[in-house]
Amino acid sequence: MRILQGQAAENAVATLAGRSSRLEELEPRVRQIIRAVRRGGDQTLVRYATLWDGLQKGRPVRVSEEEMAEGWRSTPRETQHALRSAAAAIRRFCQWQMPRSWRKPVPGGELGQIVRPLQSVGCYVPGGRYPLPSTLLMTVIPAQVAGVPRICVVSPRPQPATLAAAALLGVGEVYRCGGAQAVAALAYGTETIPAVDKIVGPGNSFVTTAKKLVSFDCAIDMLAGPTEAVLYSDSGNPKFLAADLVAQAEHDPDAVVVLITTKLPLAKNVRAAITDASRGNLIAQQAIRRNGHLLVAASRPQALAWTNRIAPEHLTIDENDLAAVHSAGSIFIGDYSPQSAGDYAAGPNHVLPTAGAARFRGGLSVHDFLKIITVQQFDVTGLARIAPVITALAEAEGLHAHAESVRVRCADA
Repeated sequence: MRILQGQAAENAVATLAGRSSRLEELEPRVRQIIRAVRRGGDQTLVRYATLWDGLQKGRPVRVSEEEMAEGWRSTPRETQHALRSAAAAIRRFCQWQMPRSWRKPVPGGELGQIVRPLQSVGCYVPGGRYPLPSTLLMTVIPAQVAGVPRICVVSPRPQPATLAAAALLGVGEVYRCGGAQAVAALAYGTETIPAVDKIVGPGNSFVTTAKKLVSFDCAIDMLAGPTEAVLYSDSGNPKFLAADLVAQAEHDPDAVVVLITTKLPLAKNVRAAITDASRGNLIAQQAIRRNGHLLVAASRPQALAWTNRIAPEHLTIDENDLAAVHSAGSIFIGDYSPQSAGDYAAGPNHVLPTAGAARFRGGLSVHDFLKIITVQQFDVTGLARIAPVITALAEAEGLHAHAESVRVRCADA
């Protein structure tokens, strides 16, 4: 990793801030897959799942309850305990996040909101380079806390640990399919997989492109790209900082990992520690070589401005810098808050915005599975009180029937 200062560092920040998901080149191919699944239903889905997802011929797409139970039984006790503990932490955090219904009195009436869950969601759990039972926990539990009645999971080649997590949470529907074909099935339905109201969860470029293309017909959470980690520190432990950068780099050869500091000696020490920490980890080494940056800022304000311009998925900072952060997916404070804690056991979600999307949204949460519906109720005196405002604005807009719908009610008030 090169250490960049001055204009070279500014140029790197500009490049990082301007990054995008770059899905356009995949859209024609993915659109064909989606169209084929919509037309062919199960037959096409099974053909694609056999071709790309390792589905054995004659094996059903839907995972049986017995297979999930066997996945739990075959999982080592240590992993079972870890799944239980992580699930409890995630559930507790989601319960803390839950918004509430309320109604407030106003003269002549009441105003308020009611909180209602979505009726069905599909959770995408990757199963390619790494099996990710933690992602099943992170996507299913907030939906459960929100009260979603129907929750299904799609995953290519679901491993025993993933099935164990499904069994632990009591997921009733798990399907062994992935890629754009699974997204199409969730969005439009097949004979085996009924359509859902929303699709959540990370995936590869085909999954993300498919989510983009179906998003006008089926809600999605976000377009998640490769992992990103930015660390800003002037006094952190170089070994700790390097360990976080390598940990996030091992997700994907296209992962983006950045250290920002105002201290050149710290940047040099972190670079040396990264060399040691990444030894033998080929994926991390690829990511660091492609998208690793050590940026030395001229001042603390400049460093913090850089972090907000980049708007990273993961951001590590010192505690006294928290107030200055306004764009990040998830924030980790200090030497003893490793980003891996958020990936697994702390409780906040690890499905996070990438490619600058942290400028306008946070990570997956219980709110993604809820609708806030406003409620209005007036008696005749309450309506009469605001009638002049309604009729004046309606007439100004030329919507005379709007005004008349109020006048007819208040004529005898």
